[in-house]
Amino acid sequence: MLRSAFPLVFQLPHRKPPPIRPPRPPPVRRYASPAATAAAPLPPPQPRPLPPASAYVHLPFCRKRCHYCDFPIVALGSSASSPGGSGSGEDPRIADYVRLLLREVAATRPVSDDGVPLETIFFGGGTPSLVPPRLVAAVLDALRGRFGLSACPEVSIEMDPGTFDAAKLRELVGVGVNRVSLGVQAFQEELLRACGRAHGLREVHEAVGVVTGCEGLQNWSMDLISSLPNQTQEMWEESLRCTVDARPTHVSVYDLQIEQGTKFGQIYTPGVFPLPNETDSANFYKIASKRLSEAGYQHYEISSYCKPGYECKHNVTYWQNRPFYAFGLGSASYINGVRFSRPRGMKNYADWVQKLEDGTWCHESSVSETKDMAMDSVMLSLRTARGLDLHSFSKSFGEGLTRSLCDTFRPFVESGLVIAMDKEREALHFNEFESDLESEGEMTGSRVAILRLSDPDGFLLSNELISLAFGTISP
Repeated sequence: MLRSAFPLVFQLPHRKPPPIRPPRPPPVRRYASPAATAAAPLPPPQPRPLPPASAYVHLPFCRKRCHYCDFPIVALGSSASSPGGSGSGEDPRIADYVRLLLREVAATRPVSDDGVPLETIFFGGGTPSLVPPRLVAAVLDALRGRFGLSACPEVSIEMDPGTFDAAKLRELVGVGVNRVSLGVQAFQEELLRACGRAHGLREVHEAVGVVTGCEGLQNWSMDLISSLPNQTQEMWEESLRCTVDARPTHVSVYDLQIEQGTKFGQIYTPGVFPLPNETDSANFYKIASKRLSEAGYQHYEISSYCKPGYECKHNVTYWQNRPFYAFGLGSASYINGVRFSRPRGMKNYADWVQKLEDGTWCHESSVSETKDMAMDSVMLSLRTARGLDLHSFSKSFGEGLTRSLCDTFRPFVESGLVIAMDKEREALHFNEFESDLESEGEMTGSRVAILRLSDPDGFLLSNELISLAFGTISP
């Protein structure tokens, strides 16, 4: 699955996966966790996290379902063909759903009584740009009234080419949207058709022109997909060149994952032609890292690149394992250490909202086990260029486990797939890492302060490396 709607699909990896494969470049796809060495005793969980300051809102409407998509969506068909649409002729299914969404927001009690305002809001989907701006404004007003908004919140919305024009984008900016995530995916007509995308190359170029020409909108991202059927290196290079030429402030590069139940899942087998093999997928990833870095983009997360200062603040909430609200069909919240999801079917979601209003629904109140919290911390931290803060991890989960993790990663520090750094983020030589690891002092006073995966080779082996860490935490 793809796209940046992370809370919709966020799940912890399975704890007992198949054994680790021999080191070779795999595609950036999924996490697994094998058995490994015995773990040190874990301390009790730390105090509950801060109240959420982010909200994800799922707007599930699409013109059609893409061949790789397994998100909960509502396909509107030809009735959603017009790129405009702020008032007349809007689909009643959209208005009905937004009313249901507003009921959920109104029935959700803020976690904190201190009035912690929302700092980021992300409208994901689906294709949120099919929703009329007045309804987007209604959701923002409801969130503002229920939770409050900070002085300058980041408000992102996913938009697909062919679903908006300049007037609609100006309206969205006028109601508070200040960041756009444009779902281009490819710059080749044949690849867009092969994916079942509702837009073509002409709409892509028109959408880029509208976004770049919109006054008051400086922050926008472009989504691309690699490892598509029959995609060649030349096609991928062309898509990257077109992306750089468009000058977005952020680029998300997703590797295709074949999901059961999708059209692609019915006709394709991962790694078998016309899909690229793992070596070719890894090469696509390396090319993206090289080309985007050369163009001045910082590779701050496995799939995410940005110009300096333009990280997606909302997604950083996920990578830093901070709590967040979520609203809408199939979405998942993370509050007080507990992740819980809404139903994926519309009728079941409506029933769920009714129970929320009646006070007859509640999720399990127990917080995650300490080992699960430790796994979350490792998995999410190692996705990012910031890496795993060993001093903080040691305070939360114990000296013994931190040393065990360092010992697990020792051969990869030596090979360069894992980089050990001091608190100033200066890379340490392997001998310095080895010396600190063998010293008797506490990790909190160690010169080794951070472990991160190298770019791109360490990121490419993130599945295997995170699997090893999981095995250390929970044998």
